[in-house]
Amino acid sequence: MLTIHHLGRSQSERILWLCEELGIPYELRRYRRDPATILAPPELRDLHPLGAAPVVEDDGVVLAESAAIVEYLIARHGGGRLRPGPEHPAYAEFLYWFHFANGNLQPVVGRLMMVGRVGLGPDHPVQAAVQGRLDRVMALVEARLAGVSWLAGDEFTAADIMSVFSLTTMRLFQPIDLAPYPAIRAYLRRIGERPAYRRAMAKGDPDLEPMLA
Repeated sequence: MLTIHHLGRSQSERILWLCEELGIPYELRRYRRDPATILAPPELRDLHPLGAAPVVEDDGVVLAESAAIVEYLIARHGGGRLRPGPEHPAYAEFLYWFHFANGNLQPVVGRLMMVGRVGLGPDHPVQAAVQGRLDRVMALVEARLAGVSWLAGDEFTAADIMSVFSLTTMRLFQPIDLAPYPAIRAYLRRIGERPAYRRAMAKGDPDLEPMLA
């Protein structure tokens, strides 16, 4: 059986959610962050040198990196579901938003978090540049969701599973005011209505109320 090594309040929630959407059976092993450092516990280094989550074990395969795991599970256990093929009219949009999640959205939130910890102040050019980049990224997501129900278009896909963490749980570490983004807020309400998302969050982070507003 597939084993998911899940770090609480982390992007590994994507893997639980994907498995719940696809009906893939799995064994869940939960880890808690170190209360002092807020980092992953050392036990995860026994699975992968970076000591981070998610990590999955599947029939002798040990795999890290959430995007790689998502693609692997869809291909190996999901029958290609939640991933439009090259013949699908939304294929290019799916690819763009699937990779946008870890290529733009999550990195810029992380950069803002790191820069904020240095205490440069809002008028410092580095702080202003990173904030400006986040504002442009959020505006792009808002514009996209103002015209479609899901990031790839009319159908829910793995691009949504990849993107939601940065708009929700990651705000525990770097607050983002969603008030200026009504389309994103409506999108997150749709996410919250998905039974698979609710099941995944309840299993992985039972003490966390999903940040859907």
